[in-house]
Amino acid sequence: MQKFSFSLSEIINGFWRNRGLIKVLVKREVVGRYRGSIIGLAWSFLNPLLMLAVYTLIFSGVFNSRWSNAVHESKFDFAAILFVGLMVHGVFSECINRAPGLIVSNVSYVKKVVFPLEILPWVVFGAALFHMLVSFVVLLMVQAVFNQKIPLTAFLFPVVLLPLILGTMGVSWFLAAIGVYLRDVGQVASMFSTVMLFVSAVFFPISALPEKYQVLLQLNPLAVVIEESRKVLISGVVPDFVILGKMLLVGAILAWAGFAWFQMTRKGFADVL
Repeated sequence: MQKFSFSLSEIINGFWRNRGLIKVLVKREVVGRYRGSIIGLAWSFLNPLLMLAVYTLIFSGVFNSRWSNAVHESKFDFAAILFVGLMVHGVFSECINRAPGLIVSNVSYVKKVVFPLEILPWVVFGAALFHMLVSFVVLLMVQAVFNQKIPLTAFLFPVVLLPLILGTMGVSWFLAAIGVYLRDVGQVASMFSTVMLFVSAVFFPISALPEKYQVLLQLNPLAVVIEESRKVLISGVVPDFVILGKMLLVGAILAWAGFAWFQMTRKGFADVL
């Protein structure tokens, strides 16, 4: 019987060992999404550009919405801040919503002993990350046009994303495994991602809440990542590395726990499917 390691180092080693296969599957995932459309992959660029234009027109032009009372806040800033929150949440949401059906929808891989099933959540995350990076480029381009500058701190964005990567992967591995045995988990995951949209400071700053609720929201890793992302992408402020360090630890624990659960339960996948 094949033995599966679930150590934290195996997460890194497994990713590196299968990096070529992950790259091929991510490319197939991204290209497959636009297969059959007239302009193909160009939609990955046009979609965030159009959404950012709509946010700017509706919230800043029609509703005259403002994120804060700062006098230097431009009309574009509210749309950009909202866009960053939705961009970060979008990666998390796509991975969480798809995770419960990953193994069930790839039964042929389960029957192949040599196929590393644990990379399937990496593939989904890679595709979601690709679209986030396109949105990131769109945001910087539009900032250069509206604000005539791009914050230098924007290059710290990958550092801010590290806790999100680890935490999302951990939850994805857990849901992918439990989704094999309990099909209803897909509905729960969808509800969970929707709830997280409203409790992760996507539509409001954490500082706008009463102090007692601010403390609770700061325990939400996704809310922290979104707030720190806005600092580096919009405000040009260096992220709080102490908070990021704590969130990185939480993310590492989630990644290990989810991966361990996946490795311990994968032996029964073939029997159930």
